[in-house]
Order: sequence, then C-alpha cells, then structure tokens
Amino acid sequence: MANLIFSMNATLPIFFVMMLGYFLRHIGLIDESFALKMNSFVFKIALPVNLFVQLYSVDFYQMWDSTFVLFCFVATLLAVGLAWFASHLLRDHRIRGEFVQGTYRSSASLLGMAYIENIYGQASIGSMMMIGCVPLYNICAVILLSLMNPENPRMDKKLLKKTLLGIIRNPIIIGIFLGFAWALLEIPLLPMFAKTLSLVGQLSTPMGILSMGALLDFGKIKEKLGPTVFASLLKLLGLVALFLPLAIRFGFREEKLIAILIMLGSATTVSSFTMAKNMGHEGSLSSGIVMLTTLGSSVTLTFWIYLLRSMGLV
Repeated sequence: MANLIFSMNATLPIFFVMMLGYFLRHIGLIDESFALKMNSFVFKIALPVNLFVQLYSVDFYQMWDSTFVLFCFVATLLAVGLAWFASHLLRDHRIRGEFVQGTYRSSASLLGMAYIENIYGQASIGSMMMIGCVPLYNICAVILLSLMNPENPRMDKKLLKKTLLGIIRNPIIIGIFLGFAWALLEIPLLPMFAKTLSLVGQLSTPMGILSMGALLDFGKIKEKLGPTVFASLLKLLGLVALFLPLAIRFGFREEKLIAILIMLGSATTVSSFTMAKNMGHEGSLSSGIVMLTTLGSSVTLTFWIYLLRSMGLV
C-alpha cells in the first residue's frame, strides 16, 4: 500500500491540476486564447528559466554521466526507428508522419520536469536527460515530417534549414545549454538574481499544466480512433516495456531511472501538433495522440512508478 500511495502522490497531483485547467476552461474563467498565451509564456520564458535554475549551480564535474546521456540519446533514436516501422502497419500513408512523431516524442521538458520535481524536489538529472533527447526529438521530427509529407513527400532544403535554425533558437534548448555552460564555467550569480530567476522558473509547472488541461479537446480523439489508440499504447506502454529493463540492466536507479521512464512514457508534447500543422500535415491525429496520452499517462506512469518502487529501484 505504501508503494501505491507513493506512486499516486507522484502522478495524481499533476493530473488534478490538469483537470482544474479543463474545469476553468469549461466554466469560462480561462478561454482558449488565454490558455495559448499561458502555454507560450511557459515555453518561451518560464520553462527555459526553470531549466537554467536547475542547472547553473550543479557540479557537473562530479555528477556528469556520459553513459546516462548516451543511453537517452540511443534509446530515443531506436524509439524513432520503431515508431517508423510501426507506421507501415497503417493503411493510410498520409497520417504516418504524424503517427511516428506522436509515438516517440515525449513532453520531457514540461511534464517530465513536473514529475521529477514532484518526487525528488529538484530535476538536475532530468535536465541531463533532456540534453540527450530533446535536440534529437526536434531534428527527427523535421526530417520525418518532411519525408512523410502527404502532399510533397520529399525533403525541402529551405524548410529544413529554417527549422534547424528554429531548433538552435529553441528556448528550451537555449535554457539547458546556458545552464550547462554556466555551471561548467562556475560563474557566480548574485542571490537577488538567483531568487528572481527561481520565482519565474517556479511558474512553469503550474501554468504549463493548467494551460495543457484548458486546451484538452476530447472530440479530437474520435476523429482517428484506431491510429490514435495504437500510437498511445506504444507511447505509454510499448516503449517503456522495451527500454526500461535495459536501463535497469545498465544500473540506472532513483532519479536517473525516473528520468528515463519520463522520457519514454510521458505524454506526447503539444508542440508535435504545432509542428505537424506547420509542415503540411492535417493535424487531427497529432492532436488526438496528445489528448489521449495526456490523460492516459497519469494511469500508466502511476503503474510504472509503483512497479519500480515495489522492486526497490526508486
């Protein structure tokens, strides 16, 4: 019972705040425009600042783990390959690009940080996980959505260049690498600025989850129910069942193991819908996967954390 309570304490508060966002939207206190602006603020300001705060004072000379970062990178790359292979089971080739991206691409930065912080109180290891997977998420999404474009199935060099520049300018990636560089250079930060940044960064979790809940649209799940359920099951159960035992065999425990679990089995990021729409895809499958995995992950992550806790691994 203690292990179940631990698992529920790790996941259900996130779910409850998300449902609060949905309720506030339903009663009209939050509208779609406000939720989108909150989400934009979190993505561009609060979350990058939070990532910087988590990293800038870390002694990476002591805690850096190349095996861990490399594992995150390779597991992500293999997950992309498996999702691409599974997409060929779909008869409708026009939705395969969205299917692949929705299956492998986690909300490691927002929900991942929220879960890790909720369990351990800080998420510096989670930030290292994101170094291994977040840039790769974006690069693979650009290549796959270009090659699997339903209207123009070829690589567009101009689009590729523009999107790669967008990756370099991605606020989340900038926040990670600024914090990483600051820590390596051991630059001091005045307490007044450190406290200010900490207060801004603390907004990322509640605002991000509230906005995600406010933007839930259950009707999107029905539009392409079969592929949506298939991708969601692979995302929340299949990839975790495949790669988590490997992570355990590599000796990862506690926060590192939770970070890998979040990387593999958290909800699909909302930005996958935005990127699919902007690159010529219809978008309803992406939206449905985001909705279903966002709801389903509260159950599946509780199960995985309970299992790891029962095994004495976290």
